[in-house]
Amino acid sequence: MKQLQLAMSAAALAFGASVALADNSLYSGMDVKPLTAEQSAQMKAERDAAKAKWATMTPAEKTAATESARSKKLADLNSMELLGANDDLTAMTKAQTAEAKAQHDAAKAKWEAMTPEQKTAARKAMRQKRLADLNEAEKYGAGNDIEQWRNQ
Repeated sequence: MKQLQLAMSAAALAFGASVALADNSLYSGMDVKPLTAEQSAQMKAERDAAKAKWATMTPAEKTAATESARSKKLADLNSMELLGANDDLTAMTKAQTAEAKAQHDAAKAKWEAMTPEQKTAARKAMRQKRLADLNEAEKYGAGNDIEQWRNQ
């Protein structure tokens, strides 16, 4: 009798598991259907056409298309995303990148040449400048963070 009950329980569990796994929405939480062969072929054809069109464009047309896409992307952002993006979508030119790298390398070399006392003084001055730039609510939170950091 117990063997029959065990067999029935195992069969019910196996059936229930197969039904649960067969239902895609239970498994992944999303109703995503795989592409059909026709849809896949159509998307590949569209991609190939876009690549061919891009290859025939002049550099000025490519720049215009890139700028247009960038401005559309910025226009589609909500205010919070726009605040977070904060001009992150604008690429630096090679000259700007080289200048930024040179400034970084110069600052790093200057930092390495400093004595430990000078480094401590520079950190303190930087901390004071950051605190001066904050509003009252930010100062309160930052002050607590700095005090916690000092006590560690």
